[in-house]
Amino acid sequence: MSTAYVPIFSEAFMSNEFFAMISRMKYIDRWALMRNTEHESLSQHSYEVAVLAHALAVISNRKCQTNLDADRAAVLGLFHDCAEILTGDMPTPVKYYSAEIRGAYQHVEEAAIGRLVDMLPDELQPDYESILNMDGDPELKKLVKAADKISALIKCIEERKAGNREFEKAEESTLKAIHALECEPAEIFLNKFIESYELTLDQLR
Repeated sequence: MSTAYVPIFSEAFMSNEFFAMISRMKYIDRWALMRNTEHESLSQHSYEVAVLAHALAVISNRKCQTNLDADRAAVLGLFHDCAEILTGDMPTPVKYYSAEIRGAYQHVEEAAIGRLVDMLPDELQPDYESILNMDGDPELKKLVKAADKISALIKCIEERKAGNREFEKAEESTLKAIHALECEPAEIFLNKFIESYELTLDQLR
C-alpha cells in the first residue's frame, strides 16, 4: 500500500538559496590589508566566535548570576558576520574612519541581511531573520561583540607568535576595545584563559 508524499513546505522551499550562500563564508578572507602568516576565512572566524560567545554566556551565568541562553549565544555568534558574504570584510580602519562611512556601511549590512533572508522560503524566514538581526537579545548581542573582539585578539596573538609584527598595533587596539566594552564575562575570560593561547602544542599537552 503506497502512501502519498505530502510536502511540509511550500513550493518556494524548492528554490531556496540561503544555505548554499552561507556555505560560501569559507571563501571570504579576513584581514585582507595585512600580511598574514596564516589566512583566516570568515567561516573559521564565525566558528570561533560561536565557541567564545557560548563560553562567555556560561561564564556569565556561573560567575555573574545571570540566566542567559548559552546555546542561543553560540548560534548568534555563528551567524554574526554572514552579511559579509555579500559585502566582503571591510577593514576596520576604513569601516570606522568616520560616522558617515560607518552609517553607510551599516545600511549596506542591513540590506545584505535582508537579501539573505529573502533567499529562504517564507516558512523559515522569521526564524533566521531573528538570528541574523539578533532580535530581542541585547545582552547576548553584547557577548557576541565581545567574542568577536576576543577572536580578533587571538588572531593577533597567533600572528605575533609566528614572528609577524604586522599585527602588533592591532593587538594593542583590540585589547583596548575589549576593555572598553566593560563586559565582565570577557574580562574573566581574558584573566583565566587568554594566556593559554601563548603556549605551544607541546605545552598544551
